Amino acid sequence: MQLYDKDLLSMQEVRELVGAAKKAQRELAEMTQEQVDRIVCAIAEAGVRNARRLAEMANEDTGFGKVEDKVIKNIFGSRGVYEYIKDMKTVGVVEYDDVKKVRTIAVPVGVIAGLVPSTNPTSTALYKAEIAIKAGNAIVFSPHPTALRCIMETVKVIRQAVSEAGGNENLVSCITIPTMEATDNLMRHRDVALILATGGSAMVRAAYSSGTPAIGVGPGNGPAYLERTCDLPLAVKRIIDSKTFDYGTICASEQSIICDEDMVPAVRAEMEKQGAYFLDDEERAKLGRFILRANGTMNPEIVGRSVDTIARLAGLDKAPASARVLVAREDGVGRGHPYANEKLGPILAFFTGKDYKEVCETVCTVLRYEGAGHTFSMHTKDEKMVEYFAKRVPVSRVMVNTPSALGGIGASTGMMPALTLGCGAVGGSATSENVGPMQLLNTRKVAYGLREMEEIRRGAPDCANGGCRISEGGMNEAEVEELVRRIVARLQKE
Repeated sequence: MQLYDKDLLSMQEVRELVGAAKKAQRELAEMTQEQVDRIVCAIAEAGVRNARRLAEMANEDTGFGKVEDKVIKNIFGSRGVYEYIKDMKTVGVVEYDDVKKVRTIAVPVGVIAGLVPSTNPTSTALYKAEIAIKAGNAIVFSPHPTALRCIMETVKVIRQAVSEAGGNENLVSCITIPTMEATDNLMRHRDVALILATGGSAMVRAAYSSGTPAIGVGPGNGPAYLERTCDLPLAVKRIIDSKTFDYGTICASEQSIICDEDMVPAVRAEMEKQGAYFLDDEERAKLGRFILRANGTMNPEIVGRSVDTIARLAGLDKAPASARVLVAREDGVGRGHPYANEKLGPILAFFTGKDYKEVCETVCTVLRYEGAGHTFSMHTKDEKMVEYFAKRVPVSRVMVNTPSALGGIGASTGMMPALTLGCGAVGGSATSENVGPMQLLNTRKVAYGLREMEEIRRGAPDCANGGCRISEGGMNEAEVEELVRRIVARLQKE
């Protein structure tokens, strides 16, 4: 019996997949906008047709979330994304300035490495395939091992749709032997032009350190502020709807709530009315020891699980069966304050502040500890409050009066529908945008001459004759030199 090395097989597979993807991408680059759009539309339609089947597979494979909500995410990742991008111009000349005589041409980056997480496996594959092909690229997926079966089936659905629409099915492919070596080889392959990384912090850091240009996302840890002018019952409904959607697996979901101290009785009463269960001190300590691992990272056993499951695993005997979310009072951030971390399950931290200024300081502290650059949400009728927080909070998205999970991904707001949410420089990301086709292409400028050298010379100031002014009414070059001389002389005396 001949034995084969799994790592070597996986690396060989990567080389073959990238080679086939490169050939398919070259064919795509010769297609018209209409041909590209036909392929993207076919993927969207196939995603909708198979939404329930793929959702069931994702739930079976990972144990995360709810099937009904995963159906919605699959439809969102296919038709929702398509409806937003379908009219985007991404082939050939995409912009022309008649006055400046500058033409902008879209240029595909080539082959993209797409990292797919276990939290949103099928919807992420649909979404990334659409935006990659819309921008003229091929994509090779590196699947999370626990979601391999459902991701492979999603890729099979996508490849069939691509073929039926007249494209090369190798525009979308997937590693079938997922190993760390295969993923590393994919990210470092000389023919991979860009990495689109969605997953854990370690994987995103690996993408950025691979030497290949990458678009990665940081963790979400968004607080939600219940400002005193909000419609409290509606605001609480939105937050709980958001936090329980697919059991909290969307990184833009609320991780904590915060209100002014004098609002606590009303907020707690309304939350309890709508299914929140506030932990007592003993329960708070029990769950606090469970939600993080020894190294301070999130315990995967809470991810995408129901309140009932989490309560049973953590030994919370008093939590009622009717509870929709678990809420724990939190008074600090950092080591020893586990509820201040990201929790991709139906668990919320509860902070307070004496007024909106202190609330803003706490929000910023939480986000700088974890979640900088991602998402913050607030519920208010006061536009001045929106302006105050938007100027100060270190995030790329400020969600106002909407469920944060759905608002952040663009389902309940007008932003680009996306399952990869950039966190900007403050969050260690290459973009602060919801990632779409425009982040997956380069542009080539064609610029026509407007002035000859003689005109440029005539328009230049004559510095030698005192015509070089720093600003209107300012000093010329000789005056600047004299001022510097006087300052130096004075310093020498002192």
